[in-house]
Amino acid sequence: MRLSTKVQYILYIMALHAVLVFLVYKILFHDKVIFIGSEVFLLLSAIASIKLYQNFMQPIQFVRSGIEAIKDKDFSIKFVPTGKGEVDTLIEVYNLMIDQLREERTKLHEQHFFLEKLIEASPICIIILDFDDKIESLNLKAKQQFHDETISLTGKKLNESGLPLLTELADVQDGESRIVKTNGVVTFKVQRSHFMDQGFRRSFLMIEELTNEILESEKNAYGKVIRMMAHEVNNTLGATDSILQTTSSVLSDESFQDVREALQIASDRNQKLTKFMRNFADVVRLPMPAFEQTDIVKLVRDVAIFMEPAARQSGVAIQIVTSEHSVFKNLDAGQMEHVFVNVFKNAIEACEAGYQIQAEVANGKVIIRNNGKPIDAETGMQLFNPFFSTKRDGQGIGLTLTREILINHGFAFSLETGADGWTAFTIDMNS
Repeated sequence: MRLSTKVQYILYIMALHAVLVFLVYKILFHDKVIFIGSEVFLLLSAIASIKLYQNFMQPIQFVRSGIEAIKDKDFSIKFVPTGKGEVDTLIEVYNLMIDQLREERTKLHEQHFFLEKLIEASPICIIILDFDDKIESLNLKAKQQFHDETISLTGKKLNESGLPLLTELADVQDGESRIVKTNGVVTFKVQRSHFMDQGFRRSFLMIEELTNEILESEKNAYGKVIRMMAHEVNNTLGATDSILQTTSSVLSDESFQDVREALQIASDRNQKLTKFMRNFADVVRLPMPAFEQTDIVKLVRDVAIFMEPAARQSGVAIQIVTSEHSVFKNLDAGQMEHVFVNVFKNAIEACEAGYQIQAEVANGKVIIRNNGKPIDAETGMQLFNPFFSTKRDGQGIGLTLTREILINHGFAFSLETGADGWTAFTIDMNS
């Protein structure tokens, strides 16, 4: 066992003075005066050694006390100068160091507090991951975005969250940004970055919803184009049809029968083109909803009855599965009726003979589902893009108009095929 410096020094002083006492006794014992003087000198030497030891140990005691205070994270302890040069120099350096540490610690705490408040108040969803890329915390906006999933999300990796948006972000790398669209409507800008914590990298995700900005930008863009097209086409068609009708009436002779038939076909084509442009213009001219208390159960049931002959003709059965008798919501009945007609129509077209369409109203939601042709992931991402259609002769106006009506109502909506193979159009009227 190795002895400490303190013990070694004490043993050395004791041994040295013991040897000196013995030598003085042996050599000077017969000369009493010199012997007594030598013993007094040795006693003073021992006292001086103890005093020197204390002076040497005092800085060590200061250092030890300072280390203990730093270990306890107590930066309020400062030492008073003793009047001894070497010790006071050490005390001055220590006090200066403590002042700097206290200032840095206070500054760090203030910055940390400010950062926490900033993250919590941020209008962007922020998800902080731990060292193992598991979700450690979410700010307030993220908690609202993912509703009651917060507790179950903590401690899970992104691909274990069970949420489509987070699962899709599992392969995003630090420094990478991505635009993600869910349900073909809600659009997010996602950026992943990192910070250093205790010398190790930790990642975080910033998720910003761009839906409203993108939808508004799209609407302004296609609205301007449609208005310009409608103006030019309608002016041209009006004048052209007038010429066709005048020419047809002038060529009344029987010999011009073939010409008149050709002119009539051209006129009919003009009318169809006018209707085509009117359908596009309806999207731009869509008025804001006139809200009134409406029984949505009755509204859905009435539309189902209206669409039943078309469904029966295709061999498709429509079933109302809701158990609620009346559910009143504040909405524009005329516009929402148009939405339900379009949803039923699309569901019928997706089904073959023998398939089913089910309509349900529950907890303020309207769900119209069918077990017809499923929607693949690529198509699902584009469904609500303006004028997108999978039909050969489709114009994509139905879902575009549906989207505008539901957005103006403030209703959340989605159209997707579930794991059970049923495709559901869900309208949440609680939002």
